[in-house]
Amino acid sequence: MRPTTLLPLLLTAVLAVSAVHAAERVDTPYEPQKVIVDMYFDEPQKMATALYWIRSIINPLSEEPYGYIPDEHDIKVVIHGTEIVTVAKKNEEKYQDIVSRMRYYDTFGVEFKVCGLAADDYDYAAEDLQDFIDLVPSAMTEIVHWQNQGYALLTPKVYTRTRSIQEIR
Repeated sequence: MRPTTLLPLLLTAVLAVSAVHAAERVDTPYEPQKVIVDMYFDEPQKMATALYWIRSIINPLSEEPYGYIPDEHDIKVVIHGTEIVTVAKKNEEKYQDIVSRMRYYDTFGVEFKVCGLAADDYDYAAEDLQDFIDLVPSAMTEIVHWQNQGYALLTPKVYTRTRSIQEIR
């Protein structure tokens, strides 16, 4: 057989095999999560997107086959970048959507912790912060502490998308 006739036959065979096989849905046997979430952003508004990372832990595990209720997870969020301004009482109106979502997660037992060193940089004291916030000595020591207790570290990355999903696909 000549090479020019063999190539179309091979291509047809590959396409036929690909059409038969597809991705498989796998339900990994997850357990309730123990997570320390490290929030450190260059823009306060990125906190809005980063909070979806918490939703991405809670929501799928609330559905079947898992059926965990949200407060079965142990999630701690450490805030130590510019997003610290979102939890200052004086900025509540400006960041109302973010604060509302944090309050919602707080009802499920998600703990929000602010780095004391960062709070000092912003001239914030404990009384300047929302009532669902714990002020801790340092973000770094807090993160390491919880990792030493067996918590997984999750560090959200928030990018600015310049093209729609449809354009990228």
